[in-house]
Amino acid sequence: MATLLSVNVGMPEDVSWQGRTVHTGAWKSPVRGPRTVRRLNIDGDGQGDLAGHGGEIRAVLVYQLESYRYWQQQLGRDDLTFGNFGENFTVDGLPDDEVCIGDRYRIGEAEFEVTQPRVTCYRVGMRLGEPAMASLLVAHHRPGFYLRVLAEGRVQAGDEVTLTRKGPGGLSVADTDALLYLPGRDPAKLRTALNIPALSPGWQQSFRELAAAQQPQQEPGWPGELAGTQQPREEPGWPGFKTMRVARIVPETPTVSSVYLDATDNTPLPEARPGQYLSIRLAVGGAAPAVRSYSLSSVPTACTYRISVKHEPHGQVSSYIHARLHLGDLVDIASPRGTFVLEEGTCPVVLVSAGIGVTPVLAMLHQLAAARDPRPVWWIHIAHDRAQHAFADEAHELLAQLPSAHEHIYYTAEAAPRGAAPHETAPHEAAPHPGEPHITQGRPTASSLAALGVPADADSYLCGPPAFMDALGGYLRDHGLPPERIHAEQFSALPAINPGVTPTTTVRPHQPPGPPGDGPLITFARSGITTPWSPAHASLLDLAEACDIPTRWSCRTGVCHTCITHLVSGDITYTTQPLELPEAGTVLVCCSNPTTEVVLDL
Repeated sequence: MATLLSVNVGMPEDVSWQGRTVHTGAWKSPVRGPRTVRRLNIDGDGQGDLAGHGGEIRAVLVYQLESYRYWQQQLGRDDLTFGNFGENFTVDGLPDDEVCIGDRYRIGEAEFEVTQPRVTCYRVGMRLGEPAMASLLVAHHRPGFYLRVLAEGRVQAGDEVTLTRKGPGGLSVADTDALLYLPGRDPAKLRTALNIPALSPGWQQSFRELAAAQQPQQEPGWPGELAGTQQPREEPGWPGFKTMRVARIVPETPTVSSVYLDATDNTPLPEARPGQYLSIRLAVGGAAPAVRSYSLSSVPTACTYRISVKHEPHGQVSSYIHARLHLGDLVDIASPRGTFVLEEGTCPVVLVSAGIGVTPVLAMLHQLAAARDPRPVWWIHIAHDRAQHAFADEAHELLAQLPSAHEHIYYTAEAAPRGAAPHETAPHEAAPHPGEPHITQGRPTASSLAALGVPADADSYLCGPPAFMDALGGYLRDHGLPPERIHAEQFSALPAINPGVTPTTTVRPHQPPGPPGDGPLITFARSGITTPWSPAHASLLDLAEACDIPTRWSCRTGVCHTCITHLVSGDITYTTQPLELPEAGTVLVCCSNPTTEVVLDL
């Protein structure tokens, strides 16, 4: 018979960690006497990061006395006390290799159901002073597990733990944890996991992705709107950079030019998926070449890629391309990459863009037109005015080739007053549009978007400034599109995932403080930073953080793959070997150092 040895609670507090403040409820302490367990937690307890911990599915965390004894020996520690692993219930019995997902227990007056293993999280290592602890819990098959509260009631130390029902499938907590985080997955166990109703939705989604032979796109427990912002599996067409020749430069608007790139050796180029991008490396002055990424703006031919670049007034690389790049110049290009791609299917397609964000969705439109795709297509684009509307005629002609296309253009510049003479119109200001009912003056709103008749089962693709994508994505969700059907591409650094870290004022990425390193050059392509490596940094992630580059991580020990990043070029070594290596062409920056010059899509 298992026994509840200790009830541990603690409210979230701000803890200083590596120069940052972490809001966490990982510090738990034993309490005397009975405590009431409620649907979301125990009286007197709380969680600091509800995205990854807590909630109805993860109301109570359980850890075992036998695991305490195990870690005391493994870590050489004699100072571990109940609650140190962040658990609410310390129990004698209930080992992870025997307790199964869906098992139900009565403890005191309350009833519980096992929902999932512990989420891999750096804060358990932070609490214990053991940075690798998140990895060790998985590698040693001792994660602990969460309970859902089926019936509220009082519990206290000394209560017996009574099994009231075995979960269907007999899949243990340890096996469930290994199924997600360790290689050599058993397909039969994966099928079993997908048929356990009690398993938490986050873990179910990860197992569905694994069943489809995909790397999980997010750490289980993260909010749905973050799904798909990871960088999953893709095979690069060629390693690092190859030399290509500028074949044509075509001005599209006063600020946008298209650059056509040919192979120098006449070999066929790898086929890029519509929506992907190229990374270009140019010597634009300074000690290190600059690397930037630009979306392909059309379907590539066998020997030509097209990118389209907007001249940014303070943009080092875009200024070079517009002023100094010439026909016949040789440039270094990395293979097409990116997971913001047009998916096959039968549902309607919505392509939404603003400004230069048109480029990846224009490539998608090229693909749809080339295939005479029967899916209904909504093309929604926002530009300042007609003069700044890149690819207006090209997109209009492509839409005319589709059997069911809907074109809607918004010009945000104020129209000339009714009756004003042409010379009274402000420069680049759009005039009324007689005979062009698809053009609207102003910005799209929730009501105007609803009036366009976009179906709720459509697959939508958005690209533009972050505020635009937040607004339009919200309109589409309010219109009934589920989050998993709303795909967005961001040209700049991806939004940070730093669980529990208190937000601070956003700082533009910069060179790291302190003396410069003397190691190989590290380039963060999305952020426009190139800096020499220094062994003062524990990992590539540590260097990125020193440069105030937005980063994405959870375990910081190579388990969860939240930090997975495309390796554009170069080689790395792992300081802590990941429990499962990432897919080819990617790297876990939380536990890797460079061995050569490295370019990261970060």
